[in-house]
Amino acid sequence: MNHIQKKPLSQLGYQFVDETSLPKGKDEYYLRNEQWGKRNGYRKLNALEIETLVQNDNTSDDWNQIFVANEFDARLVKHCHFFGMVRIGKLEPYFLEFHNLRLPVGLYNSTICACDFGDNVVVHNVNFLSHYIIGNEVIIANVNEMATTDHSKFGNGIIKEGEPENVRIWLELCNENGGRSVMPFDGMLPGDAYLWTRNRDDEALQAKFKAFTEKQFDKKRGYYGLVGDRSVIKNCKIIKDVTIGSDAYLKGANKLKNLTINSRAGAASQIGEGCELVNGIIGYGCRVFYGVKAVRFVMASHSQLKYGARLINSYLGNNATISCCEVLNSLIFPAHEQHHNNSFLCAALIMGQSNMAAGATIGSNHNSRGADGEIIAGRGFWPGLCVSLKHNSKFASFALIAKGTYMQELHIPIPFSLILNSEHDNTLKIMPGYWFLHNMYALARNSWKYVDRDKRTDKTQLIEYDYLAPDSVEEILTSLPIMEMATAQAWYAAQGQTTEQLSENELLQKGKELLLQQPEEVARLTILVHGMENSQRKAQLLKVHKAYPLFRALVVLYGIRNILAQGIDSFAALQSLAKTAKRGPWINVGGQLMKASTVDDLKTKIKKGKISSWAQLHETYEQLGQQYAQEKLEHAVASLLYVQGLNARTFTAERFQQNLEQSVTTMSWITEGIYRSREKDYQNPYRSMTYENKADMEAVVGKLEDNSFIQQTITELKQYKKQVKALATKL
Repeated sequence: MNHIQKKPLSQLGYQFVDETSLPKGKDEYYLRNEQWGKRNGYRKLNALEIETLVQNDNTSDDWNQIFVANEFDARLVKHCHFFGMVRIGKLEPYFLEFHNLRLPVGLYNSTICACDFGDNVVVHNVNFLSHYIIGNEVIIANVNEMATTDHSKFGNGIIKEGEPENVRIWLELCNENGGRSVMPFDGMLPGDAYLWTRNRDDEALQAKFKAFTEKQFDKKRGYYGLVGDRSVIKNCKIIKDVTIGSDAYLKGANKLKNLTINSRAGAASQIGEGCELVNGIIGYGCRVFYGVKAVRFVMASHSQLKYGARLINSYLGNNATISCCEVLNSLIFPAHEQHHNNSFLCAALIMGQSNMAAGATIGSNHNSRGADGEIIAGRGFWPGLCVSLKHNSKFASFALIAKGTYMQELHIPIPFSLILNSEHDNTLKIMPGYWFLHNMYALARNSWKYVDRDKRTDKTQLIEYDYLAPDSVEEILTSLPIMEMATAQAWYAAQGQTTEQLSENELLQKGKELLLQQPEEVARLTILVHGMENSQRKAQLLKVHKAYPLFRALVVLYGIRNILAQGIDSFAALQSLAKTAKRGPWINVGGQLMKASTVDDLKTKIKKGKISSWAQLHETYEQLGQQYAQEKLEHAVASLLYVQGLNARTFTAERFQQNLEQSVTTMSWITEGIYRSREKDYQNPYRSMTYENKADMEAVVGKLEDNSFIQQTITELKQYKKQVKALATKL
């Protein structure tokens, strides 16, 4: 049975906050007055104004509770019913226009309960507007219900005074069983979500994160909903417990409940037709259009949901777009793309710069006794058409997964790999360095694209988009001994010899020797690897003889690029740096790369109270971002030495000169690879067969020589050569 309460009409618009929840000496308006701040600029109505309002078919339970600005024009209020205290700014004989919507300033055909209005607002046909503070020149038209309750939390994972714990909103990220849940909050960065979802065994750290969130928000009841200046709300059905920034545009939404919608001039957010959003935080500059359903979610700034997308129990990073498909229980770092109706993502940590193809189903298939499967994918994750993965699986950076059903769990630690499920010989095949060997254009352009499309106005976290960065280079260095070991074992097997009598170091040395000195012989080997799939079938590495020297050359290029970028202008300065430079593991913290030791230090400071709020943690992110270039330089120099088996003492000016020359060769090869991989699209007869002739093709896709990105890479290569030459002359 529905519990419908019957109360005196005289109470409508009053007693918003129960007396038991009011501080001593405070009335129900004290928080409202703090939020409004303009309460002293209003006066009571005069007799003529009341008469005009009554003649215009307006009613009020108490005209003494209506306060107005001096420039208030009573003729611009018609057919409205007021309850409780209402404050109205100046109303002048203008009309406001937005996207061809033209409406006269004033309040018309609406029921208004205990609200404050700024100057020259437009309120038309709002069936019930309750407990809102409306900014200047706001347009609200054709809304069924727009109300705020005394316990509004606006999407934040907090509870108000007197509320039970079970009403708190949690986001069940990365895992369907809730074991990595976090409390959402306005301003939550991808790094915050990452740190909170990890370290679940550290109870002290987890308690601090919860305390940070609790401390950030007031538990008192009685806050009003806000609508910022110049926001436009039209043709919406239900808006309840939603606070809205300035310059927002809401049109045709079905239901918006318990939300913070951040918006401001220059980073306006929009919500469109048919959307239903509940229990969420929407960042600045977001777009939500066309039948989207989102429940328990955070959208970081400048992210998009479109065309019926479903986002549930998930965090969507900055500059990311999800269309059509369904995403559940996932933590997604910045620059993620997912556009296809039949793709599905669940119980995953996706570390950004990612793209999911149509038919990809990255969903927990409950392969154990509970919904506890997870997938972790490094930057550049790209599951291809109709890829189906089994939880748990883990992938290094820039993994491309070819079409197929992968029946067993995967652990692929080699970056830039093509992963192929070969059904005809029942083999898992991995091609290290695929992107460099076969699709350099896509890899390089994507890296450039993410920088170009980073629309964030608040760059508290320094997001790394370069494909050669500390995380991917560490993975390269980790994969070298994997290839060495697998190559040595394959060679001895081909010779009919066992390896039991050989040590690990001997095998690694033999593999390195073969890969560097006898690549043609390595090319003839069938190189198998272990530990990359939870099965008894073979796992084979492809084109190792090409990938191995390429990886080593890329590490050298990474080192030289960073040396040039940081202005090292003498070998003496470089050698001094080499004496202290160290390499080690790095962690992708929401798109911002940090040394593992730095993350450990962060956690220690949080537990000891040296970092005592989210704001302080965000300040630390910024400080670490300022140190990143220097730390990356140190890592690059250490990696440069490590891959060549050198140290500061054995690193000579002659060797550095060789590294400079090698980096130019590698950079030239990459630039040529960018051109050649794009050129294939023009030369492939199957690509061109849909066009009448070459001219028709170029009219549709453009001329290869006019490709702006290719021209940009050629220019960058010329500039790189000049930098190298300038430094070489100083040696």
